[in-house]
Amino acid sequence: MTGAAKAVVVAGRGGKLPVAFICLALLILFILYSVTIGRYGLTVPDVAAILFDNIVPNANPGWTDVQASVVEMVRLPRILAAVLVGFGLSVSGAALQGLFRNPLVDPGIVGVTAGAGFGGTLAILLDINGAGLLALSFLCGIGSVIVVRALATVKGRTSILTLVLAGVVVSAFFEAAISISKLLADPHQKLPAITYWLMGSLASTSYWDLLLLGIAIIPAALVIYLLRFQINIVSLGEDKARALGSPVALVQWTVLVATACISAGVVATSGMIGWVGLIVPHVARVLVGADHRRLLPVAGLLGGIYMLGVDNVARTASVAEIPIGIITALVGVPVFAVILRRVHSKGGWRDD
Repeated sequence: MTGAAKAVVVAGRGGKLPVAFICLALLILFILYSVTIGRYGLTVPDVAAILFDNIVPNANPGWTDVQASVVEMVRLPRILAAVLVGFGLSVSGAALQGLFRNPLVDPGIVGVTAGAGFGGTLAILLDINGAGLLALSFLCGIGSVIVVRALATVKGRTSILTLVLAGVVVSAFFEAAISISKLLADPHQKLPAITYWLMGSLASTSYWDLLLLGIAIIPAALVIYLLRFQINIVSLGEDKARALGSPVALVQWTVLVATACISAGVVATSGMIGWVGLIVPHVARVLVGADHRRLLPVAGLLGGIYMLGVDNVARTASVAEIPIGIITALVGVPVFAVILRRVHSKGGWRDD
């Protein structure tokens, strides 16, 4: 571990500077730097001045209208969308891992992503855009949660193993439905749009898309954070949680619905982006521990930083933009393999 990493860990475990503040400062600096990246060169002071001009107008601006348009209309919506996507997916992944006491759970494993993906695919097939696409994705995501929950619950109790297996089954069903939709789509127009959208991209993100993301992610993430104490209790095990008076079923359902809302918003505006909610919470857990009071905000901030880095690579690594889902999978698969090996060697969640 490097000296900087050790300092962050110490800060998160009782040091004077909370790790959340460090992550927030890094995120703000990374946002400013990311706006400068692209074919039209800009500097961090230029970006800061252009953005500050919206608060206190400058009578003699030192930038052109083109520079202002590039910052405010082209790059900034996309960058903020990347931060929101990473924040939402990471918060939902951390909540699900604690809720079900399983470090290998994320929104994709419990079937939400595939369900919302089918809703978005169906919307494109039917020429439904904007709020309609978001609504259809949300309904299909909620439907997948209901089916998974029903399959995994017997006599009022939920089996974690059955939950994961049910999520795999439901995901396979919706993936098959997506394939059927692609088979029925117009091969010259709708099929390429569906295929590219499913791989995940933040290209051409507008402030309208950003608004949809904010409506879907921010309230749901706030609900999850308000349940942070209950998630801590439920993570001790359902029997102990019930003995302590926790409404386990209500907490589980609330977190699942909030997760479905986040996934629906991400899928509707950015396509199917996997692995973020699986790997980022583990990094946050190393820094601040398993207490969800600290874990949830740090995981969200780290997720924003991670997705911003992924999006920067996607739009600058080659002439043609690389779909985000490809990059997150290339990074996530080996990390997942390491996590799986570590969990298996240490005996599971309790020793994680």
